[in-house]
Amino acid sequence: MRALVTGGAGFIGSHLCEKLLAQGHHVTAIDNLTTGNHANISALEAMDRFDLVVDSVLDEPLMDRLVRDADVVFHLASAVGVSLVIDEPTKTIQTIVEGTRVVLDYARRYRKRVLITSTSEVYGKGSKIPFSENDDVVLGPTSTRRWLYASAKMLDEFLALAHWHETQLPVICVRLFNTVGPRQVGQYGMVLPRFAKAALNNEPITVYGDGDQTRCFCHVDDAVNALIKLTETNDAHGKVINVGSDEEISINDLAKLVISLAGSSSKILYIPYDEAYTQGFEDMRRRVPNLGLARELINYQPRHDLEAVIQSTLAYWTDRD
Repeated sequence: MRALVTGGAGFIGSHLCEKLLAQGHHVTAIDNLTTGNHANISALEAMDRFDLVVDSVLDEPLMDRLVRDADVVFHLASAVGVSLVIDEPTKTIQTIVEGTRVVLDYARRYRKRVLITSTSEVYGKGSKIPFSENDDVVLGPTSTRRWLYASAKMLDEFLALAHWHETQLPVICVRLFNTVGPRQVGQYGMVLPRFAKAALNNEPITVYGDGDQTRCFCHVDDAVNALIKLTETNDAHGKVINVGSDEEISINDLAKLVISLAGSSSKILYIPYDEAYTQGFEDMRRRVPNLGLARELINYQPRHDLEAVIQSTLAYWTDRD
């Protein structure tokens, strides 16, 4: 199989490229390296079955050729992290919405399978737990930049499903829930690498808000396995599918567990959201996926429990330091 991975030098994209290559496929990665990191895929460039294109998915003549030559497109290129969304809202919207429009236009022209990665952020302030794919979504006002990422990703889903409705283009939308693991950096507000690095250095661990908000953390290896299997499943076409872990933990307890597993003397420091991000910032109190559809389609079951997820992250930052 010839796979095109947009955002292929990113955290998730690089793991996806590795997994596809390990399965014997040919992989072309495109990444403009603004948030992706060449070091993530540098070792792959020696392989005959791997090509890296350093450019933007907004280059339409280029994308025309890359999509035409692929059998399946994994569209992961996007804005990364809450901090970037807050600081660069215009770039965030343009990158997400226009990039997805380009990918879908050429996938439609050449009738290619395409998987669009969306996000649990789409559920917004929904209070029905666990989140199911057909639940109503509740977002805040447009005057709060916090919600533009969710809105842009929701538009991605609408556009992908419109293509399915109009031409039966084989599209899949995957809502990822807090994917973590080696190569993820804390530069854009990602919580687990921030905690791991601080704990290993015995520095204060910064928790935003009161720390009672809960999340479910999915190892990147479990996530990319699911992405690949979904593209091999015709019954997934035209669907929105949650992928993540349903092992829930508060951010307070996460910080304590990271400190314990790292054997650290770090203390927990609390910072209000307004100080960490921007005035009026809102956060989801709970974010737990219903994984029933993924289990039905591909017998999905994460292999890494939370402790294993944390240990792999600590090991990665220990090796880097």
